[in-house]
Amino acid sequence: MPTLTDRNSKLVQYLNEAYGKEKELEAALEAHIGMTTRAAYKKRLQQHLGETKDHARRVEHRIKQLGGDPQLLQRLAGQATAAVKGPLHALRGSGDDERLLKNAKTEYSEEAEEIATYSAIEAFAESVADRDTAKLARDIKRQEERMANYLERLIPQLTRAVVRAEVPSDQRSNGRPARRRRPSRQQRSRSRSSR
Repeated sequence: MPTLTDRNSKLVQYLNEAYGKEKELEAALEAHIGMTTRAAYKKRLQQHLGETKDHARRVEHRIKQLGGDPQLLQRLAGQATAAVKGPLHALRGSGDDERLLKNAKTEYSEEAEEIATYSAIEAFAESVADRDTAKLARDIKRQEERMANYLERLIPQLTRAVVRAEVPSDQRSNGRPARRRRPSRQQRSRSRSSR
């Protein structure tokens, strides 16, 4: 096993942070999958859960290759955080559509955090000539970016579903921009007299 140099020590620290986040997201994704009623969305979450588990395995393997130890504390903290959040996410919103929207917004922010984490790992690894860690971070970051892009496209769809479910039809634009109402005669006459 390699010696833990200053360089490797810092890489292991960053990789352990990523590892803890991956473990947290495994539990969160499992909870969200259980709440998701849209088939395509559920399928994408299940696919991303598989990716997330793979990310954790690959990061754990890289930590060991660098001479570090995947931190049990990071993993447990991540899983505990998800365990606390899961039941709260089930209570979000006034209906299924709003719950899905809130979950998607949370997932999107989690993806952004992961993208930032792997960007930092990639930049650090490149700065210390660790091609293997840089490649790992870059590969994982690409998958996180794909998921973020999926969620970015999904959020407006889920928002429109909330509108359909919770706003009476006479109060919706149904996809058309809101019309500007022409002022009444009385309002026009008041406007002219105030000049």
